Amino acid sequence: MENKLSYTILLKNIVVYGFHGVHPEEKSLGQRFEIDLEYRLKKPADPWKDEERSTISYVNAHSIISKVCSEKSFNLIETLGNRIVEEMKQNYLVDIIVVRIRKPSVPIQGILDYVEVEVIWKAEKE
Repeated sequence: MENKLSYTILLKNIVVYGFHGVHPEEKSLGQRFEIDLEYRLKKPADPWKDEERSTISYVNAHSIISKVCSEKSFNLIETLGNRIVEEMKQNYLVDIIVVRIRKPSVPIQGILDYVEVEVIWKAEKE
């Protein structure tokens, strides 16, 4: 019988400082970004295995976001989101990854709270 159990792990509102954007000021001064990461384990362990190795540590997932955000400057937050997805896929067995990146300090002449990009990746059905 197939295991129907699934686990979705969410990290909400990770705040990083980065130099992402197309404008020179964004590249030189940097700004705050807020990131949500959601992922679902591809082959979750049975629920009675109360061991860290039976899941994807949210500490490690947080480290991936910090690393990706600081290793390179991206013009587009869409590209930053894709890079986070790729890093998660390379390191862990997941079947869904959702990355939301909010940019509160947007160089737009107008009033808004933030701009948000959502990148969703789903594994192909086996």
